[in-house]
Amino acid sequence: MLISARGISRVYGVDGVQLTALKATSFEIAEGEFVAIVGTSGSGKSTLMNLLGLLDRPSSGALFMEGRNCSTLGDDERARRRNQRIGFVFQSYLLLPRLTACRNVELPLIYAGTPKWERKERALEAMHRVGLSAKADRLPCQLSGGEQQRVAIARAIICNPALLLADEPTGALDSVSGRGVLDLLDSIHRQGCTIIMVTHDPDVASQAQRVLTMRDGELVSDSAQVQAGLRPPELAN
Repeated sequence: MLISARGISRVYGVDGVQLTALKATSFEIAEGEFVAIVGTSGSGKSTLMNLLGLLDRPSSGALFMEGRNCSTLGDDERARRRNQRIGFVFQSYLLLPRLTACRNVELPLIYAGTPKWERKERALEAMHRVGLSAKADRLPCQLSGGEQQRVAIARAIICNPALLLADEPTGALDSVSGRGVLDLLDSIHRQGCTIIMVTHDPDVASQAQRVLTMRDGELVSDSAQVQAGLRPPELAN
């Protein structure tokens, strides 16, 4: 099992008041799945995404990835796992404007201490995978929104992660560019990568094989488990 969430919750303290962004939530995600997390603003989907990406820690419960309890890992080990095992794709691309597309793609390898010659070779290979070999030397401002998101995807997959997290990956794109990005994610998934995608758009969510629906900080449905006759523990009668 790639991911096992066991009663994870997240509570924030704001001006002396506790705000529960995610209530005790349990589920599992196997290697090779394509899962969408859906819900309206404030439903808890982004909080859950941050926990799955090891960008935050649960207030209670345990989160296992590849059999390891990541809730108890130190900051350095969590950073190492994010760099080597998790790829991130965000709605706003988060490309560095003064670096070429190829140099942006290289960034995870720089943080990992990969030699310069190997970085360039692997970055060009990743650019080829997303169909942008001819634009490796362009700056982000010289690329369309869809092309910038493809660069961001190349950056996310350059370390061959076990898990790709995509947060509203088509949210800033027109329908044609968005369709191209979804087709690319589907291709990456078919090559064996596990993908978890956050979206509020039902049409985008339909790309996934399984849908987790969040509401008011709770997991209220899991389409794959319901189809299999199973229910998450917190939904069982």
